[in-house]
Amino acid sequence: MKIEVNHEADCALFVVSESVDALTAPELAKAITDEIARGHVNLVVDLTGVDFMSSAGLRILLGALKESRSHGGDLRITSTNPGVDKVLKMSGFHNIAKVLSSQVEALSSFRP
Repeated sequence: MKIEVNHEADCALFVVSESVDALTAPELAKAITDEIARGHVNLVVDLTGVDFMSSAGLRILLGALKESRSHGGDLRITSTNPGVDKVLKMSGFHNIAKVLSSQVEALSSFRP
């Protein structure tokens, strides 16, 4: 798994690629936790480049959602990968977090 972290406006943008599974998910969790500790509580996780995501990845996203909201922020997910989208829909993520089709759409959703 590869993670690139950028800062856009008041958001931390995580561009994730390759696989998010039991072996790699802790790295994503640490990156997210570190950004929240630095005060970046509005998070965008771009999964467009992810080719596989296991339940471990879903747990990390759920934890990130709860942690960001507990600090007054929120989480947006972007994905155009049909396989990842299916996992997000089947797990109910579309009901608890905004899942959008682009980084621009996700970042702008934080603006009033």
